[in-house]
Amino acid sequence: DGGGAAANADDKNVVLWTTEEEHLVADIQKRLDEKFPDYNITIENLSAATISAKVVEEGENCSCDIVWSEEYGYLEKCSDYLVELTDFDYSPFLDDICPASKKYTPELKNAGCIILNTKVIEDRGLDIPQSYEDLLDPQYKGLVSMPAPNSSGTGYMFLRQLCNEWGEDAAFEYFEKLTPNILQYTSSGMGPVNALLQGEAAIGLGMTSQTVTEINEGNTELEPMFFEEGSPYSMYGNALLKKSAGKTAAVEVFNYLATELVYVSNEFYYPEKIFKDFTPEIENYPQGIKYGNMSNDTLDEKERLLSRWTFS
Repeated sequence: DGGGAAANADDKNVVLWTTEEEHLVADIQKRLDEKFPDYNITIENLSAATISAKVVEEGENCSCDIVWSEEYGYLEKCSDYLVELTDFDYSPFLDDICPASKKYTPELKNAGCIILNTKVIEDRGLDIPQSYEDLLDPQYKGLVSMPAPNSSGTGYMFLRQLCNEWGEDAAFEYFEKLTPNILQYTSSGMGPVNALLQGEAAIGLGMTSQTVTEINEGNTELEPMFFEEGSPYSMYGNALLKKSAGKTAAVEVFNYLATELVYVSNEFYYPEKIFKDFTPEIENYPQGIKYGNMSNDTLDEKERLLSRWTFS
């Protein structure tokens, strides 16, 4: 039955689907291989939208065992295929980030910022923008990079926040005006930082964590900043597929990922606070961040807003 509902307890192959970046995938792969030398663990990188679509489409015959670091809204979308984690201990996590459904566990809080390439700005004699309104200035034509909300959770969180802050019609009107200044709406949340590093863009709407990682690797021309609306953010979690619930290797890998390796990503990669008793500190990570209004972040709202998104 292609794997089916009755997973083989002796099957040593474990497949993870993730939205994660290469450097974190490499780190976690190494740690998993060291912890479970007898298992054959494969991590495949896919977009947030693709993961949930494939889980639903493939159903009981899904080739994936564990979804690692997937946006909460997309996990809700495929929740019929996920194990209910009745025995999982959610108590170390902040209460407000724990999902009501208990179908997934918190992995990280992905926060966004405005990113400058200070060298490109200086070389081109551009002003440093102080507000979203400033980004509409023709001086930035073709020099702003943003992820597409309909393919990237990072892109969507900027759209969601501005709909909350300004009202939906005003937010969509804004993106219509911004589009001529957009170099490209990238398919992935990592796209804007990559465009900035290549000197193609001067300003990006992207991930704070990725920006700081690049700065700490020597790309000091990058600079994160925040407009008065504050930092948008979204939650990402981990899930075990129902069809793998009887597979010992998959269950063991999931539990290790969700209870121990989650501290690794929090300490070294995504230092937004998610635990009650652990506050990570990463060099050059902005302090005292004001977070934006991310209310009403439901799956229905997301699908409705994305059906309005026509910009490219």
